[in-house]
Amino acid sequence: MIFKASRLACLLVLLAGCAVGPDYKKPAAPSVSSYTATPLSTVAGDAKVIAGQAQSFIPGQDILGQWWTLFHSKPLNDLIERCLTNNPNVNAAQAALAIARENVIAQKGLYWPNASAGFSASRQSQSEQLAPIPNFPITTAEYTYDLFTPQVSVSYVPDIFGVNRRTVESLAAQESEARFQWIATDITLVANVVSAAIQEASLRAQIDSDQKIITLNARMLDILRSQYACGYASRLAVAAQEAQSAQSEATLPPLLIQLAQQRDLLAALAGGFSGAALTEKFELSSLTLPSELPVSLPSKLVEQRPDVRLAEENLHSASAQIGIAIANRLPNITLTANAGSTALQLNQIFASGTGFWGIGAGATAPLFEGMTLLHRERAAKAAFVQASEQYRGAVLTAFQNVADVLSALQHDGDAVRTASANTDAAKATLDLTQRQLQTGYAGNMAALGAGVVYQQARITLVQAQANRLSDTAALFLALGGGWWNRLDFSENKN
Repeated sequence: MIFKASRLACLLVLLAGCAVGPDYKKPAAPSVSSYTATPLSTVAGDAKVIAGQAQSFIPGQDILGQWWTLFHSKPLNDLIERCLTNNPNVNAAQAALAIARENVIAQKGLYWPNASAGFSASRQSQSEQLAPIPNFPITTAEYTYDLFTPQVSVSYVPDIFGVNRRTVESLAAQESEARFQWIATDITLVANVVSAAIQEASLRAQIDSDQKIITLNARMLDILRSQYACGYASRLAVAAQEAQSAQSEATLPPLLIQLAQQRDLLAALAGGFSGAALTEKFELSSLTLPSELPVSLPSKLVEQRPDVRLAEENLHSASAQIGIAIANRLPNITLTANAGSTALQLNQIFASGTGFWGIGAGATAPLFEGMTLLHRERAAKAAFVQASEQYRGAVLTAFQNVADVLSALQHDGDAVRTASANTDAAKATLDLTQRQLQTGYAGNMAALGAGVVYQQARITLVQAQANRLSDTAALFLALGGGWWNRLDFSENKN
């Protein structure tokens, strides 16, 4: 009867319990209708060159989970798959998520009573002049006897004011933080690989043109030196060409260094050492510019950006921490029960008359703690304000990122078109000069000079093409990277 009453009391306590502190409310999406001040329009380029085709923006279109496949580069796809498997930062983020998930499950265990079983066995020798002694005669002169005690103890702390519920809520939000940190690490890795591959391709093209410029300048210098020796050129002209040749040669080592660094970066992103050889080699001709770019609705951006979702879960955790701080200032009740038996002989442990049991309840409440709990509550409230402002900052940064990339893409097409026109003009000049050279109407110096101008124009075009490809990849990252459409995140969507 007593046990039934105690169980009923526990049930009533649980039903009457409430979680103190504020209930979390999800922030509303910003009431913004567009990312840029001016409407987006199709961006034309020069279709006859790499990354020169027109690009159109599709408002409201969903983002492909594996958006990098839109560049139609198998080496890039293979490298990204290897990076996603071997990158230590991604693997560490996955482990952090597992830790956070286990912490939530462990905290949920406090909803249940804590039961433990014990068994003790001892041999004692009692003084003849002391009492009590076991309730039957002991025949040995030393008053020695054995004592066997098995028992089960149960303790339970009712979550009257919701301290455990708020703790679980906070830990669950931290689990979501870890999930979105993993997602952010993953999609940032992909964007970094794409960017590094594009940069490698650009550097290879620039190095090729730079080496040709160095060769042309060297030939021009040889001609001027010969002419100077014959008295047909001045020392000033030779010195000017020497300076020009030295200047062109000085531009090559930095490009070679950058190329080596990009290869080292790609190796590290793939989880390998810098000395490890990469089988993939990237050229601009192997990359295709996506012609249609999805642009998520502004109202959905806060749901798609993992950094914003991470900041939101941090806000949620801070809200729950306020409830924890308030509950810690309120009384705490503990219910206990134990049952077992004590016998002098092992075979009599469960004999009649050896059993014992007990139930109890206790309550504690803070009376004076030097204002510690009060100030912890105030600190929790201040932390919520901090998290709220951090969330607002994350949202503003997200919209700024998208706006910056869209603005860049609006001008990247013009840059490619202009650079392409300049390259075409330089090539036409080179062709005409070479024909004049063949007919005797132009000299070698003019033809070599036209070749230098053409290669310089090619470098400018390559840089414009790389910028357009890189900004396209940056748009997918700024819009959230399409993680919600990837199978590896399907079980972790929120």
